[in-house]
Amino acid sequence: MSALWHGFADMGAVERDGAFVVARGEGAYIWDEAGTRYLDATAGLWFTNVGHGRAEIADAVAAQLRTIAHYSNFGDFVEPATQLLAEKLATIAPVPDSKIFFTSGGSDSVDTAAKLARRYWHEMGRPDKTIVVGRQRAYHGMHIAGTALAGIPVNREGYGELMADARTVEWDDAKSLLALIEEIGAERIAAFFCEPIIGAGGIYLPPDGYLAEVRRICRDNDILFVVDEVVTGFGRIGGSWFASSRFDLEPDLMTTAKGLTSGYVPMGAVFIAPRIAEPFFSGGVWWRHGYTYGGHAGAAAAALANLEIVEREGLLNEAKRLESTLHDKLAPLAEHPRVAEVRSGLGAVAAIQLADPSEGLPLVKTLRAHGISGRAAGQGAMQISPSFVMTDDQVVELVAGFTAALG
Repeated sequence: MSALWHGFADMGAVERDGAFVVARGEGAYIWDEAGTRYLDATAGLWFTNVGHGRAEIADAVAAQLRTIAHYSNFGDFVEPATQLLAEKLATIAPVPDSKIFFTSGGSDSVDTAAKLARRYWHEMGRPDKTIVVGRQRAYHGMHIAGTALAGIPVNREGYGELMADARTVEWDDAKSLLALIEEIGAERIAAFFCEPIIGAGGIYLPPDGYLAEVRRICRDNDILFVVDEVVTGFGRIGGSWFASSRFDLEPDLMTTAKGLTSGYVPMGAVFIAPRIAEPFFSGGVWWRHGYTYGGHAGAAAAALANLEIVEREGLLNEAKRLESTLHDKLAPLAEHPRVAEVRSGLGAVAAIQLADPSEGLPLVKTLRAHGISGRAAGQGAMQISPSFVMTDDQVVELVAGFTAALG
């Protein structure tokens, strides 16, 4: 029996069947401990944007660790790599002159944004604005605030009430947000959290005009607009660093993680628009919040090397290429009797929605027999979120593997 307790797993089944041990990776492929190669359909978990096996990132981390691994950024402390990364992120931020608050990952980033939204309104003399709003099907990590905000009820089962000031609206109808505002009053709502593309909840693309409409509603009602780009950030949206840039969303707060380091080292960051940061930067205000490993110097070195690769190799454009290739090559699978629909056409993401959601987990194992490492998301949606280095020929290989696995 293994001592490891896996996340999001039936441990009885893992104990019975054994773990799938990923021993190494290179580019768009991974290998198990027996040496069998698999095409990685999900880039780990949305994150390996630049592909596996990048020695350049490993070397950058090693060099940093030899100098100083980390020193807490609390108070006035900072390491050079962390400072440099913050300045780099500010140059690509969708809102000019944004401030950067570092975290250890996506769930940290979401909780940070939820706390900061409330504290901002407190500083603005409006302490009753405490309610945070999410959407059905949305996923915002697994800390208490993110779990409460998310629209995946099964993830909240068995915990009791996690956060009283959390509400959920329909995922695809801006009018449902308006209805909630009318019901409880804008004077009580601190922020609305929105994934540009719903990720772990099943890969759902936003209806035409939806993002602009909810942004307008938030602006008109003095509600902070928080864009959760843990999945879509750092190029996965295709052609731009962020969905917030591609769709001109001007977020008040933007949560990120995954693609920041391509998963080579854990790290997240919250982008904070100038007007939200101003009360805290004007002097005399302490925001008593932070993480021991927020802005970790080794992670900052990984992020800087990762972003350099994205720029040097034109991977934002490669993600845009994948947007088109995935859409074209996956389309025929929608005709398969076991497939309800294929969702694609925005960013380097797609979903093959199974007609019978219960087939999702078994299909993951069948895919391995055909050389594909995949994952089920939402209710029977087979997640596709490849590394940006995946070639068009490899997309053809991916589709062939899914076709064979579906039978």
